[in-house]
Amino acid sequence: MKQAAQPLTAKQADAKAAAERSEVLRLAAVAKHDRGAFDELYRDYYPRLMDFLARLVAHNGLSEEVVNDTLYVVWTKAGTFAGRSRVSTWIFGIAYKQAIKRLEKEGRMRLDKLPEDWESSSETASTDSDISKLQAEEALDKALQRLSPSHRSVIEMTYHFGYSNSEISEIVGCPVNTVKTRMFHARAQLRRILETLARREA
Repeated sequence: MKQAAQPLTAKQADAKAAAERSEVLRLAAVAKHDRGAFDELYRDYYPRLMDFLARLVAHNGLSEEVVNDTLYVVWTKAGTFAGRSRVSTWIFGIAYKQAIKRLEKEGRMRLDKLPEDWESSSETASTDSDISKLQAEEALDKALQRLSPSHRSVIEMTYHFGYSNSEISEIVGCPVNTVKTRMFHARAQLRRILETLARREA
């Protein structure tokens, strides 16, 4: 799990602001169908989007399709960027919506693991304890598969990528309170599913 971000120094804040201005200018060029600017954006965002989408969709082939769908939307809709968020947040929001649409259509969710320290310590002990830990992770995987895409994505973005509620709100396109509500229900569902699985295997 990512640690809380440290406050930026004045120099870092200036560099970040300059980088964002550059992003906005590049997207404005893409909006004018500047292929050079788009090629540069594609090379920059392709690996970042692949990493992001690998947490949500079933396999690399499908991830690649969603990335290409996302970047096609960027190419055709760049002129609609209103500047209310960072360019990267806008692009990742498109990727999120494309991924959720595909998952809901195909009913597929990827089997992933949350970080080892999710709601527990990650102490290493004997082989028996390692086996128990593996069994617990497998049970969590099964539980995650039963969550809806919208609930699972909030878990993934929080625990895998370290996004804050406000950042998830921007990506998903819903109020912060909705993000908090989805997290509450997702965690409650996970607990109920895990309890059911435990009873079945007892």
